[in-house]
Amino acid sequence: MGYEPLVQQNPLRALHISRENHLLGLVMARAGLGKTALLVQIALDAILQGKRVIHVSIGESIEKTKSWYDDILQAILQEYSVNQPHELIEMVGRHRMIMTFKVAAFTRSRLEERLNDLILQDIFRPDCLIVDGFDFDKTDRAALEDIKNLVETLGMQAWFSAICHREDPRVSPGGVPAPCHELEDLFDMVILLKPESDATIQLDIIRQQGEASRESKGLHLDPTTMMVKEMD
Repeated sequence: MGYEPLVQQNPLRALHISRENHLLGLVMARAGLGKTALLVQIALDAILQGKRVIHVSIGESIEKTKSWYDDILQAILQEYSVNQPHELIEMVGRHRMIMTFKVAAFTRSRLEERLNDLILQDIFRPDCLIVDGFDFDKTDRAALEDIKNLVETLGMQAWFSAICHREDPRVSPGGVPAPCHELEDLFDMVILLKPESDATIQLDIIRQQGEASRESKGLHLDPTTMMVKEMD
């Protein structure tokens, strides 16, 4: 079954996320504002386009990460008309693998070892990598460059999440807040989630195609479902 209608109707199309690999993206927000929900929707969008996704969850269980996919999938099925929804759910399960790490155990070498175990045995060859929970406060530029090199070597697209803090005023000239303010040039796209007065969460695109951006895409997260929506 083809899922192109779901892909075309997805509000994420407004972000012009490339279908090609080698893109490195970053989602930033204060704690609890929807970073994981947005990463899961980016992952599902890739899966609906026929890609395979590895979701690396740092410091969280497989069950909790899977529950995010289950909840978002149910929201999709409630909003869109999908013939044989069980086939969609099964397809997502085949095209997604969840990989967990303890916070202190996540390094390029350990990630590469686990990815190669899957790829070399032809068990799972990912096109897209989601890294949720990476500790940018305790990393340095060389470590991120090392991971970016691995992503490029394996021909993947990758998305990271990062927590920013209200009390930290540091920000790059391009508008990227700490702790990623000195790393912005390593990312092709940076999305900042900003709470609004009506309880919605705006998607502020502050970097796109490797350049600073101030263009509004008119997207927000619905506070009830955490689904990406177009603003009225």
